[in-house]
Amino acid sequence: MAAALAALPAVAVAASLAVAPVDGRPLQQAIDAAMPGDVLTLEPGDHIGPVVIDKPLTLVGKPGAAVRGNGRGSVIRIEAEGVTVRGLAVSGSGRELPARDSGIYAAQTAMGAVIEDNTVTDNLSGIYLYGAVDSIARRNRIVGLKSGRLSEAGSGVTIWNAPGAKVQDNDISFGRDGIATTASKRNVFSGNHFRNLRFAIHYMYTNDSEIRDNVSTGNSVGYAIMYSNRLKISGNVSDGDRDHGLLLNAANSSEIRDNMVRGRMQPIDRWLSAGVQSGEHGMPKQDAGEVAADQRERLGPEKCVFIYNANRNRFFDNRFEGCNIGIHFTAGSEGNKLSGNAFIDNRNQVKYVGTRFVDWSSDGRGNYWSDNPAFDLNGDGIGDNPYRPNDLIDRVLWTAPQAKLLTTSPAVQVIRWAQSQFPALLPGGVVDSHPLMAPIADRSAKP
Repeated sequence: MAAALAALPAVAVAASLAVAPVDGRPLQQAIDAAMPGDVLTLEPGDHIGPVVIDKPLTLVGKPGAAVRGNGRGSVIRIEAEGVTVRGLAVSGSGRELPARDSGIYAAQTAMGAVIEDNTVTDNLSGIYLYGAVDSIARRNRIVGLKSGRLSEAGSGVTIWNAPGAKVQDNDISFGRDGIATTASKRNVFSGNHFRNLRFAIHYMYTNDSEIRDNVSTGNSVGYAIMYSNRLKISGNVSDGDRDHGLLLNAANSSEIRDNMVRGRMQPIDRWLSAGVQSGEHGMPKQDAGEVAADQRERLGPEKCVFIYNANRNRFFDNRFEGCNIGIHFTAGSEGNKLSGNAFIDNRNQVKYVGTRFVDWSSDGRGNYWSDNPAFDLNGDGIGDNPYRPNDLIDRVLWTAPQAKLLTTSPAVQVIRWAQSQFPALLPGGVVDSHPLMAPIADRSAKP
C-alpha cells in the first residue's frame, strides 16, 4: 500500500502568499515564483512594476497596496486564462497608443480575466481587453489623463474583439472615451458612471450587445453608437452632455427603451477651444471676451437624439427633455418606430431633413409632445388630432437661419395658418397620428 501511494504523482495545492513591498525588488519576482492557482496578497505600499502574469493567479491588494509602472508599456499585463486582479491602485503606464499601453492589459490569451475593485489612474488607457473572451471589468475607479491632446489619450476601458466581455459598475472620468469598443459582440456594459469625457460609450462594429443603466454626466456625447446592429439600449441616463445625448450612425435593428436624456443651461466655456468659440452648430466664432454677459450660458445637449442613416430601430418609452433639438432625423433613416416617448420642453422638438411623410406612432400609440395643444374628448389618453412638430417655415429656417427675423411677420403667420387649414400644403415630414396626452413617468432615479 505504501509503495502504491508513493507511486502517485504529487498534487500541487494552491497557496495564499503575502507579498510585502521591498525596496528595489520587482513584483515580477514574486509572480514568477508562484504556482498556478496561488493567491498573492500584496501588503500596503508601492510594489514595483511592470509585471506580466502568464499563469492562472489571483493578485489581490490590501488597502493601500499599489503597483507602480515605470512609464513604459502596460503596468499589469495578463497573458494567462483565469487570472483575477483585485483591490489594487495601478498607475504609471507608457504613453504609446500603437503599443496599447494601459494600466491593466488583458491579452487574447487572457480568457475569463476578472479585473475588479481597482483604482486605475495616470495611465494612457485604464483597462484594455484585447481579445480577452468572457472577461469582466467591474467596480473599478478609472481616472484617465487630464492634460495633453485628446487625440493622444486612451479610454477608460477599451475592448477589441472580446466576445462576451462585461464592463459593469465602474466609475470612469477623463481621458478620451469612457468605454470604447470595436469589432466585438455579445458584450454587456451596465451600471457605469461617466464624467469629463468625449464619449461616455463609443460603439464601433459591435453587435448583439447590451447597454443598460449607465449614467453619463457632462460629457461631449453620451452614447455614440456607430456601425453596430441588434443592440439593446435601456435605462441609461444622459444628464447635461454637450452635443448629443444619444447618437446613432449606421446603427440598425436595435431597441432603445426607457432611456433619459436631460438638457440644461451650461457655461459657454464648454464650447470654447483655446478661448475661441468653435463655430460648431452654426455658432459664430468669437473670442471668449467677446461673448456678451447674457450669452455666457448655452442650452445643451444640442440634440437629445441624432439619428443618421440608422434603420429599423425601435424607440419606446424614452424621455427627451430640455435640449435645443429633441430629435434630429436625417440621411435616409427608414423603418424606425417611435412610440411612448416623451419630448418635453425642447426648443425644437424635431428636425427632420427629408420630404417623405413619416408617422411616429405604433399600434395606435404615439408620443407625448409638451407643445401640443391637444384635446382628448373621449378620455382615452390619445389626442383627438394628429400632431405635426414641423411645418414649411421650419424647413426654411433650417436652410436659412437668417430668416428667423421674419418669424413674427404677418406673411409667415398667414402661411402657417394656411398649412393648418389645408394639410396638403405641407411638404412632407413627421406626423404623430396618435399623440399621447401625458408623458411617461420619469423612471430615472439617477442624478
